[in-house]
Amino acid sequence: MDVDLVVPMKHPRDGKSRLRGAVDTERHPGLVLALAADTLAAVVATANVRRVLLVAADPDAVAELRDLGIEIVGEGGGRGLNQAFRHGADLLRRDDPGGVVGALQADLPALRAGDLSAALVEAAGRRAFVADRQGTGTTLLLAAPGAPLDPRFGPGSARAHEASGAVPLRGGLPSLRSDVDTPEDLAHVRTLGVGKHTTARLGEPCAAPG
Repeated sequence: MDVDLVVPMKHPRDGKSRLRGAVDTERHPGLVLALAADTLAAVVATANVRRVLLVAADPDAVAELRDLGIEIVGEGGGRGLNQAFRHGADLLRRDDPGGVVGALQADLPALRAGDLSAALVEAAGRRAFVADRQGTGTTLLLAAPGAPLDPRFGPGSARAHEASGAVPLRGGLPSLRSDVDTPEDLAHVRTLGVGKHTTARLGEPCAAPG
């Protein structure tokens, strides 16, 4: 079953505030863009992902990401992560009201297409989600075909999504569970192997993704 994904993104200079200090201040926006680029490169390489819609606070600031084969739209007047997901889902639903829509975070630089594909297979058309490696946040939320996405991202989102009826996916999915919010998270994904964009921004070799 094909899936259309919504990915939100702040202006690179404003994103990933808890990651500040991991690189020099002037390099921070470039690192934020690189995290997103590696995430999106894996997504577009994933079987059964049909469309990828990036909902950006400033589309011009992330325009280079279009080269990865994604679509970029503005936030549509809304504010906040959940509103960005809802706006993107509404746009996708206009073209395919009965399709499967998903919400994916933009900070998964070690993401493997195989992990994302395995999650889509395990979900099997159900409303489902993938918790982060700490078990409290959410990296991926999937709607059932034609059903509302109903995103509940924020502190404790894994519990909130499960309470809303979404099924927690139990597969290992290490690269899909490893989002980057802090320098500790960045160190963790480097042990998994980040993509070429993040590797270049960090300015030193990282393990190659397997």
